Amino acid sequence: MLPDYATDERRWLAVERRDSAADQHFVFAVKTTGIFCRPSCRARHPLRQNVIFYPDARAAQAAGFRPCKRCQPDRAPEARRQAQIALACRLLEESETPLSLAALADRVAVSPWHFHRLFKQATGMTPKAWQQARRAARLRGALQQGETVTDALLTAGYPSAGSYYRQADRALGMTARQYRGRGASLTIQFVIGRCQLGGFLVACGERGVCAILLGDDAQSLIGQLESLFPQARLEPGEHVLGEHIARIVGFLESRESAFPLPLDLQGTAFQQRVWQALQTIPPGKTASYQDIARLVGNPAAVRAVAGACAANKLAVAIPCHRIVRQDGSLSGYRWGVERKRKLLAREQGEEEG
Repeated sequence: MLPDYATDERRWLAVERRDSAADQHFVFAVKTTGIFCRPSCRARHPLRQNVIFYPDARAAQAAGFRPCKRCQPDRAPEARRQAQIALACRLLEESETPLSLAALADRVAVSPWHFHRLFKQATGMTPKAWQQARRAARLRGALQQGETVTDALLTAGYPSAGSYYRQADRALGMTARQYRGRGASLTIQFVIGRCQLGGFLVACGERGVCAILLGDDAQSLIGQLESLFPQARLEPGEHVLGEHIARIVGFLESRESAFPLPLDLQGTAFQQRVWQALQTIPPGKTASYQDIARLVGNPAAVRAVAGACAANKLAVAIPCHRIVRQDGSLSGYRWGVERKRKLLAREQGEEEG
């Protein structure tokens, strides 16, 4: 029986279907443009009489054709995927208005369904969530610069005040006016306890747990919280969090991968991508800054990944302790390298000395 793509007729059918399964079997070149493409290319189809088939990119280039800039038929699959995600992130960064899934997929020359899967696999977020996080970051920046709430909404690209207020609390972790005042009028309740890692503080706002801090004594823990929320009203929260203390201690002292209470993640779009990528590292495993940079679709952003880890306010729940140097040695940790060593030893089932 002949292979699926053994004849020009079958190859042309694969091109008409934009069959991605055919991408590893041949490329097609267009005589009128001098360009060759993958069968799955999303560009408009040429006329059949203008098409020539070649077994691979090298043969097409030897015949004088140039690779398509959309489907990049001369790149290896992994390099092509990374380039597509990097392009999509750049398009999202530069766009002042939301881009639809179909529009993004068309720009990177893949089907919408396939693009959605690739993007989430690479960044840990859907394109829609990524855009919402990026827009929230622009809003934070505008508010920090002292713009009025209305002007900040326009700067961030919200199409209307109504659309903003449906998302604002989740985007900022507080109202825009509270954020502009660095948390003024925001109430945060906290509880302090002890576990195998030493002292800990868990703080909770209106939308969930906003900080999990580790330290040696209660005063230093409260100092950390005050520096994170300088204008907020801080109150002991035993009556709110007290019933959860046993579950919190159980989480901090176990290999569980999910914190038992809702988390209130507050950070830039990039930080949230990094934090979501960190949550994909299972207990007992580690990754490097380079690994996470590749996972979020920006292999060159190693220092930015390190910065996002350092900005993490949710110890253990966002497991930045699972990040090590590329050679496997321990890197820094916001709450001390010895705590990091203890966490990793426990998760990897080693005896603690």
